[in-house]
Amino acid sequence: MDFILNGVDKKARAGTLKLAHGKVATPIFMPVGTQASVKSLDAIDLQAHLSTPIILGNTYHLYLRPGASLIQKLGGLHGFSKFQGNFLTDSGGFQAFSLKHNTKAHADGIVFKSHIDGSLHLFTPQKVLDIQYALNSDICMVLDDLVGLPAPFNRLKLAVEKTTEWAKASLKHHKIHAGATNYIFAIVQGGIDVDLRRQSALELSALDFDGYAIGGLAVGESAKEMQETIAHTTEFLPQNKPRYLMGVGTPQDILNAIELGVDMFDCVMPTRNARNGTLFTSLGKLSIKAQAQKTSDAPLDPACTCYTCKHYSKAYLHHLFKAKELLYFRLASLHNLHFYLELVRGAREAILRGEYADYKTCMLACY
Repeated sequence: MDFILNGVDKKARAGTLKLAHGKVATPIFMPVGTQASVKSLDAIDLQAHLSTPIILGNTYHLYLRPGASLIQKLGGLHGFSKFQGNFLTDSGGFQAFSLKHNTKAHADGIVFKSHIDGSLHLFTPQKVLDIQYALNSDICMVLDDLVGLPAPFNRLKLAVEKTTEWAKASLKHHKIHAGATNYIFAIVQGGIDVDLRRQSALELSALDFDGYAIGGLAVGESAKEMQETIAHTTEFLPQNKPRYLMGVGTPQDILNAIELGVDMFDCVMPTRNARNGTLFTSLGKLSIKAQAQKTSDAPLDPACTCYTCKHYSKAYLHHLFKAKELLYFRLASLHNLHFYLELVRGAREAILRGEYADYKTCMLACY
């Protein structure tokens, strides 16, 4: 996989990923499409209205329903969903954590009980990659051992050891079985322990992965602890490979992480908050539920150029939300994702100008 650094501003980086389904300019935010669908949006929305070059799908969920073999038969994720940009697929390690009452450790991986029908399944490092090859993922994530925080040192140490062991098995399998356009990222673990993070980052950096993710954050630690861990971890990751912070987060989290050298992000926050009535604007958060929006003919954000702001008023969106009309979900999600994508696009432009610190300060003033 080609990754070119187009510019740096202190630790902040602007780069370009070259993938089979188009170039990805970084920093980038990836909308979450767990079920091969970004909630309430279709491929046309993603491509024509948001111009997003990459979205995230989930191996665990797509394996259970509708099944990797069916998706493969119907043209992989791109043919199945009709989204012609790139797909990154998570391996299922997060689901093992979030659905832990349905999972248990196994010598070869993770055994889990389906949340759909209760059937038992074993995920191994090799199996999750085979599923992702069937999905024809552009970027495949390795299986990792994710631990919630706070956690005992010995459990975090075990997670680092298992994650490295599984990463080695994954890379060996990948070199034999991957398609020419299936790339692979490792995942650094270690909680907020600086020594374990360094150990994990160094062990994985010694292996020839296409990129590196920072996992195991936003799972119970404070914002300060998260930032300190990111700062420490990026020091030990290769300069010439993309860096992906998994499952994070708020606009503040993203801006801070970009400053520390992170290139890629995903989070359900923009779409989940949209559905719940919270919208991100250049003036700060806006609640569409508030009575003040009921009679306003202004757009959500006068500075926004998204499809929603160009065509609809706060009053209309307030009405849709109160009436529980499904159209609200689409229009609100388009707006929030546009905000996040413009946030990282603006960050990239600022990095290339050597003005990232000023850009971050300006954007954080409202958040």
